[in-house]
Amino acid sequence: MNPLVSDTAIPNNSPIIVALDFSNIADTHNLIAKLDPRMCKLKIGKELFTIAGPKFVEQLVVSGYDVFLDLKFHDIPNTVYGACKAAANLGVWMVNVHASGGAKMLSEARRAIDESAHKPLLIAVTVLTSMNEADLKQIGILDGVDAQIKRLAKLSYDNGLDGVVCSALEAKMIKECTNSNFLTITPGIRLANSAKDDQTRIMSPKAAIENGADYLVIGRPITDAVDPTAILVEILQTCHPREQI
Repeated sequence: MNPLVSDTAIPNNSPIIVALDFSNIADTHNLIAKLDPRMCKLKIGKELFTIAGPKFVEQLVVSGYDVFLDLKFHDIPNTVYGACKAAANLGVWMVNVHASGGAKMLSEARRAIDESAHKPLLIAVTVLTSMNEADLKQIGILDGVDAQIKRLAKLSYDNGLDGVVCSALEAKMIKECTNSNFLTITPGIRLANSAKDDQTRIMSPKAAIENGADYLVIGRPITDAVDPTAILVEILQTCHPREQI
C-alpha cells in the first residue's frame, strides 16, 4: 500500500474514481503503491473481486481508500437485498445495482442499505456506456438511448437511490429530470490522447464536470501511465484549476 497512508482514514474529496480493472493481484498492488487516497477513490469490479475477494476490499477500506464496489447487482429483490447488506458490511463507500431490475428490486436494495450500520451510497446503472441505439434495439428497446436512460434514472430516483452510473454526456439531462443533488457517476472519461477502448459514449474530464458529472471513473489513462500520480494531478488541475493540488 501507499506509504503515505496512515492508520487514520484520510478525508477524500476527489471526484476521480480509478478503475482497478486488473486480472491479477500483483499488478493491482503495484498501481495502488503509486496512489494516494487523498487524490482518488478506487473501483473494484467483477473480475478483481472474483480474484481477490472481500478481504481485499476490507484492506483497502482500512488503508483509507473510498471503495466503489462495482458489482452491478441484478437479481430477484430478496437476493439483491442480501447482496447489498453484505457489501455494506465491507465498509465500502459506494455500491451499485442495475436499474433494469425494476422498482421492487431497487426498493429492496435501498432497504438493505438503510438497515445496515454502515451506509454506502447506493447507485444504479442505467444504460452501459458501451451500448448504443443499435444495441438497445437488439434487446427490444426501440425509443433510443436517451429515453431509456431517463426512464431508468427516474425509476432509481423515485425508489430512493442516491444516483446513477451514466455517460457524462447524459449527466445534465439526468439532473434535469430528477434533482440537482442526484449523483452522476460517469465512466467513459478519456484524456485528449487516450484511446476510446470499449466505450462508445465518452467525454474529457473537464467537459464531464462542466456537464454535471459528480464523479469520474477513469481506468487505463491512469492505470497504464508510467506516472499515475502525475496524471491524477493533471486531471484534478484541469477539473478544478483554482485548487492547489
